[in-house]
Amino acid sequence: MTETSVEEQSTVVTNAPANVEVDTSYENDSSYGDELSAYSASLTSSVLDYRHENGRRYHKFRDGSYLLPNDESENDRLDMAHEMCLQVLDRKLYLAPIKKPQRVIDLATGTGLWAIDFADQHPDAEVIGCDLSPIQPTLVPPNVKFLVDDIESEWAYEDKPFDFIHARYLAVSIRDFAKLIKQCYRSVKPGGWVEFQDWDGYPYSEDGSLDDTGLQRYFNEAYGAFEKAGYEVRPGPKLEEWFRDAGFVNIHVEKFIVPHGVWPKDRHLKKVGAWMQAQAEAGFEGGALAALTRYKNWTKEEVMVLASQARTDGRRHDVHAMFDFYVVYGQRPEV
Repeated sequence: MTETSVEEQSTVVTNAPANVEVDTSYENDSSYGDELSAYSASLTSSVLDYRHENGRRYHKFRDGSYLLPNDESENDRLDMAHEMCLQVLDRKLYLAPIKKPQRVIDLATGTGLWAIDFADQHPDAEVIGCDLSPIQPTLVPPNVKFLVDDIESEWAYEDKPFDFIHARYLAVSIRDFAKLIKQCYRSVKPGGWVEFQDWDGYPYSEDGSLDDTGLQRYFNEAYGAFEKAGYEVRPGPKLEEWFRDAGFVNIHVEKFIVPHGVWPKDRHLKKVGAWMQAQAEAGFEGGALAALTRYKNWTKEEVMVLASQARTDGRRHDVHAMFDFYVVYGQRPEV
């Protein structure tokens, strides 16, 4: 991949034409459901101390700073989201041009699959995964370890900086991305790389088919609650500016189209869309419960109805929803 200087930065759509063609021959068969079930697998969580609310389990450490659950259902969804991101990036864990990294950290590692896969690919690297919840597996490569930490608090890594810092899927989880990226700058070695992979969280359609659907209402309502709580829901298109403001050079930006559902004609986009739909459906209820009940005074039952409407309209082949997913990396100057 060709590096671009700060002066030559450009955003490139790498995985789709300007207009995504609809597969008009589509029939609603079960092959994609079979494919998804074959890939998804749950991980055993460590049970320490958790908050239970509306039938879901949430982290207790820094209680309330993260509004999504950390129970088995959510962990399964995170595993599906990991596979979806691999599909988007053609099985690549990262795009930054790193070479022989010795010390690496994965921010908000979730179930830890990215850190585990990276450790397998780079057996000489020390890999750390940090998260608010200790939900990672215990049988892991010898060069990976997991820490319970709040990445929005002050870090203590500057005295032993990293060669590579990775963060993925932090939309609706972080209040101050600019501060977090500056923390990354201070904690990466001169010449080291930082990469964020994240969303413009609101869906859209090129033909207006998303308008006035339950799927659109879900994101408007749920993300409205997250924004009311102070969380950033569309960090993807802002990452480049935050990287530049933090002092990074050789910033590179790529944007990927991620459909919701199997409606695209393109086979790659169809498969990506199948994974997107699967992980989204698994997370509709958990993704909105805490935000809407705590910040907009919704009842659990109202959230369940909203999630059901989103699930129903998301399965309609005449609704052509899609999201923009950004991968942005930058380098701390050598001197």
